Amino acid sequence: MLFPPAVLFLVFVTFSCHQGSKLTLPVFRGTITDAPDFDPTTDAEALYNAMKGIGSDKEAILELVTSRSNAQRQEVVAAYKCSFGQDLIADLKYELTGKFERLIVSLMKTSAYHDAKEIHDALKGVGTNERCLIEILASRNNRQILEMVAAYKDAYGRDMEEDVIADTSGHFKKMLVVLLQGTRDESGVVDADLVEQDAQDLYAAGEEQWGTDEAKFIMILGSRSVTHLRMVFDAYEKIADMSIEDSIKNELSGDFERLMLAVVQCIRNVPMFFAKRLYKSMKGLGTADNTLIRIMISRSEIDMLDIRECFRLAYEKSLYNMIKDDTSGDYKRTLLNLCGGDDDLAGEFFPEAAQIAYKIGMHPNYLLFYNCYCLLLPTGTDEDAIIDIVAQRSNAQRQEIRQAFKSLLGRDLMKDLKSELSKNLERLIIGLMLTPAEFDAKMMRKAMEGAGTDEHSLIEILVTRSNEEILAMNAAYKNAYKKSMEEALHSDTSGFFCRILVSLVQGAREEGPADEERASADAQELADACNAESDEMELKFMSILCTRSFPHLRKVFQEFVRCSNKDIEQVIRNEMSGDVKNAFCAIVRSVKNQPSYFADRLYKAMKGLGTDDRALIRIMVSRSEVDLFNIRKEFKDTHDVSLHEFIQVETMIVSRSPCQLTLLFAFCGGLWVCGYCTAV
Repeated sequence: MLFPPAVLFLVFVTFSCHQGSKLTLPVFRGTITDAPDFDPTTDAEALYNAMKGIGSDKEAILELVTSRSNAQRQEVVAAYKCSFGQDLIADLKYELTGKFERLIVSLMKTSAYHDAKEIHDALKGVGTNERCLIEILASRNNRQILEMVAAYKDAYGRDMEEDVIADTSGHFKKMLVVLLQGTRDESGVVDADLVEQDAQDLYAAGEEQWGTDEAKFIMILGSRSVTHLRMVFDAYEKIADMSIEDSIKNELSGDFERLMLAVVQCIRNVPMFFAKRLYKSMKGLGTADNTLIRIMISRSEIDMLDIRECFRLAYEKSLYNMIKDDTSGDYKRTLLNLCGGDDDLAGEFFPEAAQIAYKIGMHPNYLLFYNCYCLLLPTGTDEDAIIDIVAQRSNAQRQEIRQAFKSLLGRDLMKDLKSELSKNLERLIIGLMLTPAEFDAKMMRKAMEGAGTDEHSLIEILVTRSNEEILAMNAAYKNAYKKSMEEALHSDTSGFFCRILVSLVQGAREEGPADEERASADAQELADACNAESDEMELKFMSILCTRSFPHLRKVFQEFVRCSNKDIEQVIRNEMSGDVKNAFCAIVRSVKNQPSYFADRLYKAMKGLGTDDRALIRIMVSRSEVDLFNIRKEFKDTHDVSLHEFIQVETMIVSRSPCQLTLLFAFCGGLWVCGYCTAV
């Protein structure tokens, strides 16, 4: 017989009313919630000011951090990097010390990364903190576990399951591995017959026989739903005439026993489980600060109100007062903010309600590239045929062709093209065959590899890409080169220029229309900054130019002229120098007229002796499906010669092959359009 969630809900309502409790369904019973009127940029500036100069305003830091939800803190971290080109967590680590630093830094991490770090710390070194492993893995739901496992992989480049297996043993290890799968049944559907069967199986695996079938305990307690197991525990007590907890104590031992008891406690009442853990972390001499910090952070947005009430009922003392008596200083004030208040003033509660509510809840291009494959034979490569195919497909279609080539021929098209083509034609064809994100990532890599750095390329790419494009490029870079683009920028650039690039590479520029009132204020701030010291001026310019939306910045530049009688680009050229000047000028030019900016970049790539082939290829490939028509127009208006003609003349001068010219002509006209004729 099946009991669907709706029936279980009615049972809960009946039980709740019978208990005389106020009927509420507190899905979120945390003490920390989203702050109203939240502005991450303002918060980032406040934290920057709190850490500026000698010493830090710790009170301001703890008050701000503990009055924002974790999601809002992540926005603050991103805004801080965009505004100041620095890592907020690194700055907090530098400015703060001891347990207070550990607590604040942990609050700034996402829940998944915080859990991942706790697991990593529990496993590293000589000994293993089994109690930490037990607490986390016994209390997290499927989503939390899977996100934690992914965060662990990302943060440490290792598989959590492999590390747990390497550092634990026996049945304790087996149960941890089961929990790590994050596959507990969360359907909310209960089969009454299976409840009776599971209760009987547990009794047969333990109390009924000599010895214990640990595998049966692992299978049932590690996979069945919370609602199902609560009913199993009730049925078990009737069969065995003792609680499941007493049987576990009789049959199991050591860390395995502690783990299974923790699982049972979390099945019965998660807030009570954490209330007991908190009490043990503070009772007696000394405080288990790692445990205290971990629980206060991890439960502050979930069920801290219920934990507080359970704590008061179990120990006749409020959690607030126990923290107050057992800790000190800024560390204490931060913990008390997370606790949220003294339970002498708390209202009604019903922890089981919180727990139940928490749970209830064949392509035509194949033939074309097969024909192309036939051209890649030892007898020679028909470059014109390759160009014709590549130049008449969109990037999305080219990706399908790559897949089709491997499916049909079992070969990597990119490798074949590299082996058959050479020099600039090979660069151009390969660039077209990459996804935009892969291509941008490769161009960033090329700009940074070797002895020198191509700062102009870094600026061009990061200034002109949308948030979505930058984030995709970051992912492609990490996948291809096994390090983050931000790390690469830190290694290859320096000073304030590095901070600007780091801000841009976050891909967190605001989006949306201009805010006229804010634009006026931003313009005034920029004008005022022109009279400040060089460092302060550059910092203010970065905090606005690297974070505001392009429509908003256009309005800011207009307002800047009104309040200063100067053009912002001219001010940058007069007051700044080097790569910083070039980066800010590129932002301004891109904001004012991006096609014009690219037209100028193309002109500079080809004028004079020699051609900057990388710049030419990069722009022609990256803009061919975006705005090359507009770039053509701006080129013609500015230089009184068509881009098509200029490419033809400049590439002929340096003896480009007819094949390369053909492809450049095709893309010069925009997608599928030649400079002289139009063809679909």
